[in-house]
Amino acid sequence: MKQLKLYLDKITSISSSDWNFFVSKLHRRIIAKKSVFVKVNQIENHISFIESGIVRLFIPKDNPEKEITFGFSFKNQFVSAYDSFLTQSPSNYQLQALTETTVLSISYKDLQSVYKSTQIGNFIGRLTAEDLFLIKSKREQNLLNLNAEQRYLKLFKERPELLKSVPLKYVSSYIGVTAQALSRIRKRLVH
Repeated sequence: MKQLKLYLDKITSISSSDWNFFVSKLHRRIIAKKSVFVKVNQIENHISFIESGIVRLFIPKDNPEKEITFGFSFKNQFVSAYDSFLTQSPSNYQLQALTETTVLSISYKDLQSVYKSTQIGNFIGRLTAEDLFLIKSKREQNLLNLNAEQRYLKLFKERPELLKSVPLKYVSSYIGVTAQALSRIRKRLVH
């Protein structure tokens, strides 16, 4: 809880009564490494703040080599199958913990209660939405404006921990190339 409080305190001042009400709605969950905790056709019922760990967002395929990784979330970020959460309709993709991951989660119903009962509720909701939107927008812009090598270099610069802790097959999918093409890029950069 302390991590989330520090994160929010950087942005706004929260009254103790609002904070206590908000915290009463949070649930700590520990998600085992490699566990898929939101599945295709399942309704996402939580927004979570990552205390530790890495989460992958992906579209599964019959052949696991063809899965499409389109996002990663890290410590001190929010994570959710957000479109499913907002519409309370089935998700078209999955969330998987790549490492043991600890999250603070709030349910859809409880978040609505926080919105109605506190002054900070709408602020926290907006902050979460903005955070998730910026991650999505940045990835889309990178795919449209950068070539595969530039996307890899940018990822390496911005998220070096990703390249140390995430299998390269997920990294290659994320930057939009095959594992073989990523291997060639890496070799070229070494020389």
